[in-house]
Amino acid sequence: MTRSPRPPTVLVLRALGLGDLLAGVPALRGVRRAFPGHRVVLAQPAGLAELAQATGAVDAVFPAEAPGRAVPSLAHWAAPAPDVAIDLHGNGPESRDALAALRPRRLLAHACPDGPPWRGHANERDRWCAFLHAYGIPADPLDLLLPPPTAPSPAPGAVVVHPGAASGARRWPGSGTRPSYGACAPPDTMWCSPAVPARRPSCTRSPSAAVSPPATC
Repeated sequence: MTRSPRPPTVLVLRALGLGDLLAGVPALRGVRRAFPGHRVVLAQPAGLAELAQATGAVDAVFPAEAPGRAVPSLAHWAAPAPDVAIDLHGNGPESRDALAALRPRRLLAHACPDGPPWRGHANERDRWCAFLHAYGIPADPLDLLLPPPTAPSPAPGAVVVHPGAASGARRWPGSGTRPSYGACAPPDTMWCSPAVPARRPSCTRSPSAAVSPPATC
């Protein structure tokens, strides 16, 4: 019996955290649509695999992570060379070189000679969609919604707030404390913060006293 030929692979490097994965969803979906016959593999921390596959843009996760926002080694890649490698990790030569070492047929990266200029002050979603646009790959920064989970919620009715980063220096001011966002919902709302490295997920309930809402939330 003849085996079906293995589909070509697109390897995307974005080995960062939860917020970075969510901000990268529009770009990942652009990649998925641009390469419908390819197997899209995302190099990222293994702990985020379930969420990555829930985006509908990723066929498999290749475990890869490094401390902080450093570039992980991809030397444990044992599959054939990717058909296409895409650097959604950063704009430096380190992430480009990690992918180039796998000898892909085509490499897309800011640090490549044909790469677009780095948009340092752009919104994260806009930046990576514009990066793909420069290579002729359409991507919509607003294409970011995830389907609702099929499993029951462990905290029904709660509002989940991501603190912004695993590193305390990069979180929103006052994140992790109810006053920084408590005015955006009625009193007695349960607020939950997802787990980040070295920190467990937590839930707290707003006090019953009403809080004056800000102008916008």
